[in-house]
Amino acid sequence: MITILGAGGSVSDELVKLLAARGDAFRLVSRRGTSAPGAAEAEAADLGDREQTIRAVAGSSVVLLLAGLKYDHKLWAEMWPRIMANTIEACKRAGARLVFFDNVYMYGRVRGAMTEETGYHPTSKKGEVRAKIATDLENAWKSGALTGMIARAADFYGPGAKNGIPNVLVFDPMSKGQTPMCLASDALPHSYTYVPDSAQALVALMNNQSAWNQIWHLPTAVDPPTGREFIEMAAREMERPLKYRVLSRGMVRVFGWFRPVVGEVREMMYQNDSPYLFDSSKYARTFGFPGTPYSEGVQATAQSYRRS
Repeated sequence: MITILGAGGSVSDELVKLLAARGDAFRLVSRRGTSAPGAAEAEAADLGDREQTIRAVAGSSVVLLLAGLKYDHKLWAEMWPRIMANTIEACKRAGARLVFFDNVYMYGRVRGAMTEETGYHPTSKKGEVRAKIATDLENAWKSGALTGMIARAADFYGPGAKNGIPNVLVFDPMSKGQTPMCLASDALPHSYTYVPDSAQALVALMNNQSAWNQIWHLPTAVDPPTGREFIEMAAREMERPLKYRVLSRGMVRVFGWFRPVVGEVREMMYQNDSPYLFDSSKYARTFGFPGTPYSEGVQATAQSYRRS
């Protein structure tokens, strides 16, 4: 039994399609217990509650922690360490292997490309939380308490990626005839992970015995575009004029007075005022897949908006 904790997000939705097509037995765990085609089981659970998490994981062979929380650093500091501790304990009791789908906040500002060997030097409150929970999981597998894996993605985009930065700032506005935006600068390269690639990679990784007890960067195309280049591709595919707005740190701060979630982006602006380069060559060398080219990913994402 493969159990997905935090089912219902964009990566989970893509993963469910793949598992169903493979005929794998999988259980979906979310706050509402929503099922999906192909799921063997669906269960409601609060991952902040240890007993509920233990029950949700019981009988699993592999657990994928794909949960997301409201974008609020105080909530993250309170809940993420608890969720990770509960999940680790549940997996230990079930004898299940644990895959944690992670981001890159713990690296902080990096000169050059981020790799699996990049140290944890967070420069944000949310980054400090991610560094702690990643370290907790690494320590658990290093001690032999469980078998685990961390699978990291860059900022993501793609069909159905409703919370992805490019979807929110570029594709959503364009689909409504509004002006798209980019953060901090339109002249710097920025890596983006295509969501379907992440789902396919998670399947490949969890079925490869030698991949466990490691950190993996999920396949992300090389030669990332600048903000302007990304918007140019999107505008061409969406058949929209090339017109956009660059949001400065000051503008984000002002918007944050009225929309707290925008204010939470401000401490992460360092990811956009310098090159954001995500290296997934370890995965490419091992599995032979370097990631979907940006031109193809942008085209597929635009098509998904035209169909909706």
